[in-house]
Amino acid sequence: MSVYDIGRLCVKTTGREAGKYCVIIEVIDKNYLLIDGLQVRRRRVNYNHVEPLTETIEISKGAPHKEVEDAIKKAKLTEKMNEIVSIPPK
Repeated sequence: MSVYDIGRLCVKTTGREAGKYCVIIEVIDKNYLLIDGLQVRRRRVNYNHVEPLTETIEISKGAPHKEVEDAIKKAKLTEKMNEIVSIPPK
């Protein structure tokens, strides 16, 4: 078990999507993750650019966007996933 498990909710900390919630879809290698979300495009990101949370959802590795949306709705996290978190400047 790792902090960066498939299905773990995270918050993007950098970039144009900073402060938005996402879900880890796949661990690509030791530096990169594949993420997706309701307000976040599916993309490859560096581990340093996401902050993992305690919540997880049940999805399979490499799940399509529709499956991710359905899992978020099933876990009743739609409201949370549409919120934006304030990220303090470094």
